[in-house]
Amino acid sequence: MFKKFATVTALIIASSAAFAAQPDTFYAGADVGRTKINDMSGRDTSYGAFVGYNFHQNFAVEAGYRRLADYDFLVAGAGSSIIGGSESVNQAHLSVIGSLPVGEGFSVYSRLGVNHLRVKAKAGNYKYSGSENKALYGVGVSYAFSPAVSARLEVQKPASDATNLSAGVAFQF
Repeated sequence: MFKKFATVTALIIASSAAFAAQPDTFYAGADVGRTKINDMSGRDTSYGAFVGYNFHQNFAVEAGYRRLADYDFLVAGAGSSIIGGSESVNQAHLSVIGSLPVGEGFSVYSRLGVNHLRVKAKAGNYKYSGSENKALYGVGVSYAFSPAVSARLEVQKPASDATNLSAGVAFQF
């Protein structure tokens, strides 16, 4: 029984390596998703682009930019007036990604890195702009349609009060 299990496990690992990320290759892609920021009501659409380099079959370094959210809000002004405002949150990130093939074409991965968050807000005549660097972590699953094209689904935590769920496509070259 153990020999059969070991043989099947070895075959699964060997077959998944066929579509695993090839070392010494660059890749680029785009994603779209939803961001939830705890201090804001609702969720907003996010979109971004990324480039990376696979320096090992299981490891890559990736840089990217993402528009995390654009929110409109209302705040109480002087007296009983209400002022409309807007806020945008952008992210630039640099991460190390570790991946593990788990089946034919499928891989699970995790990321650990740093991101630069920039917030711009405006309400009436008041404007605010600020930025901060935060740790970034995330987990995801990817599927390689071919050695050159893959899709991925990922959950990221760009800040302690924000969560982003995105789906994307990557092209290796």
